[in-house]
Amino acid sequence: MITSSPSPSNENEKGRVAQQESVYKSDEDASEVDERKLLRKIDIRLIPWLSLLYLLSFLDRTSIGNAKLYGLENSLHISDQQYLLSLTIFFFPYAVFEVPSNVFLKRLRPSLWLSGLMLLWGVMMMLQGFVHNYGGLLGMRWMLGMMEAGLFPGVNYYLSCWYKRSEFGIRAAIFFSAASVSGAFGGLLAAAIANMDGIGGRPAWAWIFILEGIVTIVAGFISFWVIQDFPDTAKFLSEAERAVVVRRLQADDQFSAAGESLKFRSLWSSVTDIKTWLGMMIYVGSDMPLYAFSLFLPSIINQLGFKATPANLLTVPVYTFACIMTCIVGFLADRYRSRGLFNIGFLCIGAAGYIMLIASTNAALSYVAVYLATCGIYPLIPNTIAWVSNNVEGSYKRSVSLAMVISFGNINGAVSSNVYRARNQPWYHFGHGIVLLYIGLGLIFSTAYYFYLRYENAARARGDRDEVIDADPDYTASVGDVQREKESIEERELRAARNGRFATIEDAKREKGDGWSGYQYTM
Repeated sequence: MITSSPSPSNENEKGRVAQQESVYKSDEDASEVDERKLLRKIDIRLIPWLSLLYLLSFLDRTSIGNAKLYGLENSLHISDQQYLLSLTIFFFPYAVFEVPSNVFLKRLRPSLWLSGLMLLWGVMMMLQGFVHNYGGLLGMRWMLGMMEAGLFPGVNYYLSCWYKRSEFGIRAAIFFSAASVSGAFGGLLAAAIANMDGIGGRPAWAWIFILEGIVTIVAGFISFWVIQDFPDTAKFLSEAERAVVVRRLQADDQFSAAGESLKFRSLWSSVTDIKTWLGMMIYVGSDMPLYAFSLFLPSIINQLGFKATPANLLTVPVYTFACIMTCIVGFLADRYRSRGLFNIGFLCIGAAGYIMLIASTNAALSYVAVYLATCGIYPLIPNTIAWVSNNVEGSYKRSVSLAMVISFGNINGAVSSNVYRARNQPWYHFGHGIVLLYIGLGLIFSTAYYFYLRYENAARARGDRDEVIDADPDYTASVGDVQREKESIEERELRAARNGRFATIEDAKREKGDGWSGYQYTM
């Protein structure tokens, strides 16, 4: 997609040398590395443990919904409104600290940053079991939100630094499916822990917080040795394997995989990129419903006529279904590279589920509708994150863009904790209506993002985004492009003013990232 202006032969040689030097550790012989075995090795070392951490994270933040069924409100003498505020306060620090956390993750070692955060939020989780009043509960929920803020955006960014764009979606889906597993596991665990009611003078709800917090603390300690750092320093890989991982990413147009220095303009480019803002609106269309669903599903089922333990147990098959659908969508979206169409289709299915919930006053029909509702929520969280990540180049820019998208979704979690109000039970039509509104926003902006990417890819195919490259005039022919007819000096200068002028192609890639004319967006 890049065309070049005539230049002296020494400039041509510079261009060719720059391309050769762009290969990461070009002197390292990696011919004996089997890529399939290497990918499997990376999967085994990264995905299971990170998924476990997110399972614990989601379990810790949402277990208050299970604790409510075992007397939390009566024990602390709090009203329904105060309970809702204790849910809401979690989301403010959780959203605010996500962007700086991702920048720190890039600057520091993931093994140190992620493990430290986990250890701290485990302590906050455990302390929730010892609060005696409303103020104490609010304080612990605030601290829990602050400490948990870095895990989800951090891990998604971290995984994007290991996998090609066509491989990232299924890994993000498996990682995120831990959220649905935590929903199922949380119901079973809460039902089991409830039998400890009265032990040590603590009620059942307190033991839910204490035991889950202890498990998180232990996992945080272990994570210091289990979590790997970035590909170029990962200790479980050989030098040749590290070179192959980085080269694969570079071949996938992730030019910054070999390293990038922190520049303010890299961070600012995230803020000014329309794709970031479209991604934020898409993500909120599933993220707000996610929190509403996970926080109140036990209560919804409880109001359909089931008591505390049966209500928790009936959440298990719903979350199991959500987990299966999440992995299926992640696999198919990677295979067909059509994340936008999957978003649009499954948001429509989710909307149908919530329309049924609003219209229904039948317990059995409402329970069936819950399964449809999950289709517009759980599979689309990792699919949207993968979609945004696939279309952002530059390691720092991607870290900030992902954090902004996820942060905006999470701040709207504050809305989710206030829409299912006690006075609207047992059918919660108001809450379902607000969730349906958010799903509609996700549908509108998914469609807008899809057509924006189509427009940009078409513009690049026409040559409308071509830069002027002063070196290596033979580059366009080498990638199969048709050479542009000879331009006048005025025409070339106009193109340079519009799209930029660079000494080499590598300079254009490094400076423009996903704005480079040869970068194709994932639909």
